Amino acid sequence: MLVVGARGFANEILEVLHQMNQTDGLVFYDDINMISSGKIHDKFPVLNSFEEASAHFLREDKRFILGLGNPKLRKQMYDAFTALGGVVTSTVSTNTSIGHYGIAIGEGSNIFDRAVLSSHVSLGICTIVYYGVILTHDTQIGNFVDISPGAILLGRSSVGDYTQIGSHATILPDISIGKNVVVAAGAVVTKNVPDNCMVAGVPAEIKKTLKPLPF
Repeated sequence: MLVVGARGFANEILEVLHQMNQTDGLVFYDDINMISSGKIHDKFPVLNSFEEASAHFLREDKRFILGLGNPKLRKQMYDAFTALGGVVTSTVSTNTSIGHYGIAIGEGSNIFDRAVLSSHVSLGICTIVYYGVILTHDTQIGNFVDISPGAILLGRSSVGDYTQIGSHATILPDISIGKNVVVAAGAVVTKNVPDNCMVAGVPAEIKKTLKPLPF
């Protein structure tokens, strides 16, 4: 298995893979930061080019995990490594609480310790659910969403693609948050949020407009 990235977030992914007993044959990918030893923690090889990654997929294992946190960069790397023949794979910590009914977890998602997915929760592809996040009943999360530690999304709320929910933000019931939105840390969202903006405060208000994404 290959982890795309070799720095901060990728090391958090490594911890989850260790929990899952999935570190045998693990390699990392980083074409920006050249690691002199060629290995992470003196154990896991680091590939430095698309050619090496493509050869790895052909000879060893087609699975890859996104070890990057930024939603837009995750989308770009998902497209690139899928085009090389890779198959994106999810990681789910063994220390989570995931309901038994109506749960849908998209491929390539990363779910960390103490996350709670209660009932009828849907995650799109390649979404991050960080430490201590609570997703209550009937929440709908889009693709390439990043939900930071301690955020709480209450019943029937929804989040659009490429949106980032800040640490300890709270989304109230029945609230819809658009695509490419940044919700600041600690914000309490009490009304629907349109696409392409940043909101902050209690209650949350639009603070600035963001440039629409090219995809």
